[in-house]
Amino acid sequence: METSKVQIFFYSGSDDKLITACRLCTKAVQQQMRVLVYALDESLIERFNELLWTFSSISFVPHCNLRDEPSLIDVTPVILSNRIPADAHFDVLLNLDRQHPPAIGGFKRVIEIADNAPDDKAEARVRYRFYKEAGYAIQHFQLNE
Repeated sequence: METSKVQIFFYSGSDDKLITACRLCTKAVQQQMRVLVYALDESLIERFNELLWTFSSISFVPHCNLRDEPSLIDVTPVILSNRIPADAHFDVLLNLDRQHPPAIGGFKRVIEIADNAPDDKAEARVRYRFYKEAGYAIQHFQLNE
């Protein structure tokens, strides 16, 4: 897939990166999109999993882990994983990892979130520069949460 076909959405200034990720997952599910949430850090994936169950008292984001039963993965809109499957059939890749994902060609959108911590800002700048130098068009949103 050409770099121009993948949309990169960068959200910076988040007060809480995982809450922002929950909101963006909710929005994607409402738009009938399938989302792969990616991070190499298993503890981060687990924290995000728990947060998806509790962050809203009036809604639920259907999700599971890529290690779960394949029949469950096929019907669940949000999948959490520490790897990107080669046969990914998702619309959105929400990257919670500290580095850019290893592969994004099979996705329509990539979402990156930066919080206000200095180390997270620095890592986000590196990811932003990677996408820019690779020729991706980037849409940037400054959050005021």
